[in-house]
Amino acid sequence: MWSSESSRRAWLLGALALGGCGFTPAYGPGGAAPLRGTMAVETPATFPGYLLRARLLDRLGPAERPRYLLDIDVTEETEQAAISADGAVLRYRLLGAALYALRPVAGGDALAEGTVEDIASYSTTLGTVASEAAERDARERLAVLLADQIVTRLLAVPARP
Repeated sequence: MWSSESSRRAWLLGALALGGCGFTPAYGPGGAAPLRGTMAVETPATFPGYLLRARLLDRLGPAERPRYLLDIDVTEETEQAAISADGAVLRYRLLGAALYALRPVAGGDALAEGTVEDIASYSTTLGTVASEAAERDARERLAVLLADQIVTRLLAVPARP
């Protein structure tokens, strides 16, 4: 009896403390939701840049009248991850990095900037066509990972009027 009553008190005190600290949900009123549909996204004219831009537009929405410019430089590097005893490469690892900066379209200092990095890998053991499909899939997964990290960081940026 005592433990259920004390856990209820702890829950109520936690809810009151959270409400009093100025916490606002990221997608709720006063959160970062006002950033949705307000950013133009610029990436390099490369396949990784195209994939990253597509994922960012899925998450952030297209902007008819952008207030912010999200400028991104994406790099991708391939390295061997597993080699057989006879020297054949069995697995590759894609190392991706995206340097981003969020600025007002009108100019001025960056509101947010940084670098995100992640890894995706793929196997080359099923033949040429399957290996090419696996590589493309790994690049798409890498773009999703990088874009989601950027969006997560942008959620912490306070909305500006």
